[in-house]
Amino acid sequence: MASIKIYDKPMCCSTGVCGPQVDPVLPRFAADLDWLMTQGHQVERYNLAQQPAAFVENELVKKMLATESVDCLPLILIDGQVVSKTDYPNREQLTTLVNSVNENLPNAGKSTLPVAGQSGECCGGSDCC
Repeated sequence: MASIKIYDKPMCCSTGVCGPQVDPVLPRFAADLDWLMTQGHQVERYNLAQQPAAFVENELVKKMLATESVDCLPLILIDGQVVSKTDYPNREQLTTLVNSVNENLPNAGKSTLPVAGQSGECCGGSDCC
């Protein structure tokens, strides 16, 4: 399973619901991360305002902040590789990112993160969810 680390811009909380204007992307992303954890993936999330040491301790994150400033945030690492910066991917995009990082695993051809189809059915009617 993947190790996913998210480095957020300074916020009051990870869901964004405590601020004056709720960004609908943040609660959806938080729910997607919760879902990833139920699938067995390790997810850690760091907020620059609350956990600045996590940003300094990771050399890759520290380097990106030095070269791109906070404009690179949110920064998402999967198994130590930067897979996304500047925005929050949706569940389908997270699926693709996890699969692309883990493409050398034995089950690489099989989606490790099921995604609901346009009709709302999970995985085209299979029992993967």
